[in-house]
Amino acid sequence: QVQLAESGGGPVQAGGSLRLSCAASGRAFGNYPMGWFRQAPGKEREFVSAISWNSGSTYYADSVKGRFTISRDNAKNTWYLQMTSLKPEDTAEYYCAAQSLYRSGSMHYTRADQYDYWGPGTRVTVSS
Repeated sequence: QVQLAESGGGPVQAGGSLRLSCAASGRAFGNYPMGWFRQAPGKEREFVSAISWNSGSTYYADSVKGRFTISRDNAKNTWYLQMTSLKPEDTAEYYCAAQSLYRSGSMHYTRADQYDYWGPGTRVTVSS
């Protein structure tokens, strides 16, 4: 059974940092893109960041560019989201996601419907 499990969320003050981790089990995802999405209360789930299988390409939402960094360790079947300069508007449930099909182009990185596996989420709360 494939499972993704996020960790590292919690409360933090504005300007602070957090590092989210997502560990996958039940299947190796070293050949597929991974991503992070988030959903704030009362809002739609939105793309945050994604990374190609070999870390050669990374993608970020404009709202987090320059503040968040995505990375992965295929040997550990784990990927990460380093979040710095956090703002209250970053408060949300953060979800990691994994693809399991080969797709061409780059549009699939930012689309939630292109991801096949999802973690249950980890809450990030940024106070001002």
